[in-house]
Amino acid sequence: MPTNKKSFHDLIHGDQPVLVDFSAEWCGPCKMMPPILKELKDSLKDAITIIKIDIDKNPQVANAYQIQSVPTLIIFQKGKIKWRQSGVIPATQLRQIIAQSTERTTL
Repeated sequence: MPTNKKSFHDLIHGDQPVLVDFSAEWCGPCKMMPPILKELKDSLKDAITIIKIDIDKNPQVANAYQIQSVPTLIIFQKGKIKWRQSGVIPATQLRQIIAQSTERTTL
């Protein structure tokens, strides 16, 4: 059965920047990220893909990127890590980071 869903590998190897939010259900600060990421997506629209990965449900991905604490945010573009940081980050700061770390000239 065909599906339109791209694999994690396909997503992070695309031209479009991908912000990955590594989080966990039990993590208090992680609960602060959804409204921040929604604000970011609302302002950037289709300029970025934002995905959330639960480290407890996807331990192989968490291990592959050595996720030690959550939330950890990583920006990928064309398969490369462009930026990485742990902790809660405001949407305005994330927007600046995305503009500086990706191959997008305007955001």
